[in-house]
Amino acid sequence: MPAVDKREQPTHEHKNPARGLASKSAVRLVVGLAIVALFAVVRVLAPRASGSFVLPDAARDFATLSISVVIESLPFVFLGIVLSIAVQVWLPDGVLLRRLPRSPLLRRLVLSLLGMLLPVCECGNVPLARGLVVKGLTVAESMTFLFAAPILNPVTIVTTAQAFGWDNGILVSRVLGGFFIANLVGWIYSRHPRPQDLLTTRFQETCTVADHQSGPAGKVRRSVQMFSQETRAMMPALFVGAGMAGLIQVAVSREVLVTLGSNPVWSVLALMLLAFVVAICSNVDAFFILSFGATFMPGGIVAFLVFGPMIDVKMLALMRTTFTAKTLLQLSLLVALCAAVLGLAVNYGH
Repeated sequence: MPAVDKREQPTHEHKNPARGLASKSAVRLVVGLAIVALFAVVRVLAPRASGSFVLPDAARDFATLSISVVIESLPFVFLGIVLSIAVQVWLPDGVLLRRLPRSPLLRRLVLSLLGMLLPVCECGNVPLARGLVVKGLTVAESMTFLFAAPILNPVTIVTTAQAFGWDNGILVSRVLGGFFIANLVGWIYSRHPRPQDLLTTRFQETCTVADHQSGPAGKVRRSVQMFSQETRAMMPALFVGAGMAGLIQVAVSREVLVTLGSNPVWSVLALMLLAFVVAICSNVDAFFILSFGATFMPGGIVAFLVFGPMIDVKMLALMRTTFTAKTLLQLSLLVALCAAVLGLAVNYGH
């Protein structure tokens, strides 16, 4: 959905929605910061507490895991916001679109490889994909980039190669599988009759009130405003997603998952569940899952490395700022099915 110049709209049509959006985002940001502060207080004070105030291990683990997800993701979220601003504000109009192939299929193929030039994990790709929609890409094209970039970025490829090398085809299966699934998702949603219905009303309003301020001073001013707006939109989602990831990790026993590792079917499903729960950055997830290599079959590891960067609790919370709940449910089921089929194919192919 391309941005609309606010100078073409009557003043009363967009000022109030923008002000309301900023107000609601500010409230969510304050609540999110309060939650993270609570995590930090629990984590710092709990080990020093004595007497009846001693917290159970589960509470300390919850705080530690939640904070670790936030700390791990925060730099990439900010990097994604900065890249999004660069695309929307500083990239001349039409430069990106003119250099993309005219064929929708080829455009999505090229966009899925764009992540090789942008070493941003899945957290930072959400604001960047939002910026691409505002700049003029279709929803399906932005989805293709969103799901492919976390796996096809150079940092992810290098870390996966260092962790597994060429053993059991894990590296090749991850790269090719991620590329195929992202383009399949893009192709399916390119056939949607009303793509704007896939987006939240709030994000559509953000696109509608987008401004174009000319000149270096105007662009700097708009960049600052956009950084503030995107931060208010992303941070609460990140905090909520981190809290959910910490809670689920505390509630789900990893010992139960490990016992399933030798079964070709259950190993895939168990590690997909683990990927959804731990919500670890795609740039380092290969080293995390490496410790499971002696217990789980290769297909399960591939499913973990493909499904996690596309769909996890943190990623869903971030994508909820852009896509409707119905769209996210459809995307989750589609990506899960594809990742499971890929993992089973690797297991039964060995």
